Amino acid sequence: MSTKLAIIGVGLIGGSLGLCLKDKLGDEIFITGLCRTEKSMKTAMELGAVDFASNDLEKVVGDADFIFLSPPVLQIVPMVQKILPYLKDGAIITDAGSTKKFIYDELKKILPPNVYYIAGHPMTGREKSGVTAASKDLFKNKAYVIVEDTGAPLEAHEKLMALLRLTEANFTSLDIAKHDRCASIISHVPHVTAAALVTLLNRAGDDLDSCLKLIGGGFKDTTRIASSNADMWADICMTNGDAISANLRDLQNILGEVIKAIENKDRQAIHDYFTKSRERRDKILEFVEKKFDPN
Repeated sequence: MSTKLAIIGVGLIGGSLGLCLKDKLGDEIFITGLCRTEKSMKTAMELGAVDFASNDLEKVVGDADFIFLSPPVLQIVPMVQKILPYLKDGAIITDAGSTKKFIYDELKKILPPNVYYIAGHPMTGREKSGVTAASKDLFKNKAYVIVEDTGAPLEAHEKLMALLRLTEANFTSLDIAKHDRCASIISHVPHVTAAALVTLLNRAGDDLDSCLKLIGGGFKDTTRIASSNADMWADICMTNGDAISANLRDLQNILGEVIKAIENKDRQAIHDYFTKSRERRDKILEFVEKKFDPN
């Protein structure tokens, strides 16, 4: 009897998981996907991300061994509430939400003791969204956080990890609070900042046309992630607001120090700022590349 995986949100992340597991397991896994439209159902099945797609919750999650949730963060808890009546005993729920504490705090109020939640966060993605951007190798060599303090038994963890390891991601474990703080620094604040740089360009006024003629690799590299899904990032800001706002204030202070040095024509301070940043980045990437591919 094959394993049954239900994917809620067959987009970039959910679709990539489906493509990967079908490639590795073939007929040993049957993957269902929840899609909103006939077009998205057809696309998901044609691409091979799922075996069966529907907008019928019972048909998608009924008898599922694993449920992988990959909608925007604020849609995860309402979706779990909808699918609970159809979940079998021992079903394992995991997710790809970029914030964890908000989701866990809400799910632990509604989950029955025979349905297990194991929080996850694959630290991967692309600037484009949707199943057409999915890839079977999206997770390979990328960091994938598994939060182990969500009350699920060891057996459930082992079952889930046996499946997820097929992605060839580099798994790490963090507690919920630390995950959200670190995700803010590594992922959330950079996305806000990339969008701010685009906003800065948009406010160039009479200089806008001239600025556009100068755009090259530097601007494209530093703003690439500003092309990400707006619904997803709005939800992330709403559910990890304390950490994001605190880190943005720290960033604001750093920029304030640079502004002051520039206004004071303190070349040495500016030189030190760029030197320390370059040296630190080079050391970080050297360390990270030994563990996983950060690209």
